[in-house]
Amino acid sequence: GFSALPNHCLQICCGAFIFAVVVNVIREKLPDRTSAYVPLPMAMAIPFYVGSYFAIDMCVGSAILFIWHKIDYKKAETYGPIMASGLICGQGLWIVPEAILSLTKVKPPICMKFLSNHMNQKVDKFLHT
Repeated sequence: GFSALPNHCLQICCGAFIFAVVVNVIREKLPDRTSAYVPLPMAMAIPFYVGSYFAIDMCVGSAILFIWHKIDYKKAETYGPIMASGLICGQGLWIVPEAILSLTKVKPPICMKFLSNHMNQKVDKFLHT
């Protein structure tokens, strides 16, 4: 029930809901030229549903599309939405192995290191002391 939620969670959710409604009403009332600069609350909510990594994916996809526009504008306009859909679906496919790893309680590494075998043994020995 609600008692399992953190303190003030319901108040924050209600405030966010009211904020989203107000922003949508303002966006609808503004002329088209200025409403384009008002963010969509649903677009702002996407990282809360799918995780913060989605913002990184969007940034990489936008960079690819930007470069593609510079190289071949016509093909980028034609195939850009298809490429974006493919990237989003590809990212979505990772959810299945991620869920399996989570259910089997596999702990991902916190950091990665690229060392020679000799140096890696020294670091591991130091960390275990």
